[in-house]
Amino acid sequence: MRGLRSNRLGLVGAVLLLIVIVIAVFAPLLAPYPPAEVHFPTPFQKPGTVGFALGTDDLGRDVLSRVLYGTRASLEVGTLAVLCAVAVGVPMGLLAGYWRWLDTVLSRIADTVLAFPFVMLAVGLTAIYGGGLTQAAIALGVAQVPVMMRVVRAETLRLRETDFVLAARAMHVPSWRILGEHILPNALAPIIVQATVIMPTAVLGEAILSFLGLGIKPPQPSLGIMLADAQQYLLRTPWPGIFPGVMLLLICLGFNLFGDALRDALDPKTSR
Repeated sequence: MRGLRSNRLGLVGAVLLLIVIVIAVFAPLLAPYPPAEVHFPTPFQKPGTVGFALGTDDLGRDVLSRVLYGTRASLEVGTLAVLCAVAVGVPMGLLAGYWRWLDTVLSRIADTVLAFPFVMLAVGLTAIYGGGLTQAAIALGVAQVPVMMRVVRAETLRLRETDFVLAARAMHVPSWRILGEHILPNALAPIIVQATVIMPTAVLGEAILSFLGLGIKPPQPSLGIMLADAQQYLLRTPWPGIFPGVMLLLICLGFNLFGDALRDALDPKTSR
């Protein structure tokens, strides 16, 4: 906590994240209209219009309401993707780092997955299993499993040679207890930092999938869907595309700044 408080950029990131989380949690209370409610007599209303603080889109839907609900959907996808990456990548990393005979097999699997670009892999998985919030989150989480596995594997390789692990092995402590009670707790710091890196990547990935029509399906709002709908009207009415883009920027900026500060705070070489 001392390290986080002394990092000004980290505090800025924490404040941004707090604002975004509040928006996502209380979106039903903050939104003036349902996100899919159409006002046909009032399309393309400018920001500041009475009743429409951020204006309306081509169908007269309130941009503010859609941004609030789109932010909620983005954080839901990001959270599910992180949980998926942690649930699969952490055990794989522990096993690969502790038992060298498993390292070859699991590392080759991770290398095969990493051979595909992140977006291409996510697009392929959603094309196979269909679109939707849950499917997009699982696809993005699976695409991040090899990255999480490599982080945990590297930390396990370091910890398995430490004195307390060697002493536990000399006392014939079962391997599952060594992994669960000695290695995993000491590897939590890089896992948490990597989770803060995966989160904005998953949020951007969801926006890309929804923009391509492979992510969240209408009428459920999404920041990517809003960008896709607004692209043909950008020269005439740019605000339906500007505001979801700004929200994506704030989400990613907040996680990146907070993640960098958290990494420095948890690193014993840099923390004070």
